[in-house]
Amino acid sequence: MALKIQNKPPQTASLKQILQKYSSFGKKNGFLYNGLPQDVPKGHFAVYVGENRSRYIVPISLLAQPEFQNLLQRAEEEFGFDHEMGLTIPCEEIVFRSLISLIR
Repeated sequence: MALKIQNKPPQTASLKQILQKYSSFGKKNGFLYNGLPQDVPKGHFAVYVGENRSRYIVPISLLAQPEFQNLLQRAEEEFGFDHEMGLTIPCEEIVFRSLISLIR
């Protein structure tokens, strides 16, 4: 029995999926291929945080940060990435804002 060896770790596949679905890289002529709102600047994506699902626009560069990757892993475990309610981060807003401040 042969084992299939993946060149890319699963984390990389998840990050690509996030970029394709939630980032602004799909913009062309003011329209978005994937239905993203036009108020998301190029190189950024929207996330929804906390009980009230407050919306934050964050730079794609955060995807490379281990702390943010941990939040994405928790989001995938709790909500999955294949849904229509936007990328939801399962933590309190104050924690999210503090983490983003520390990363920047």
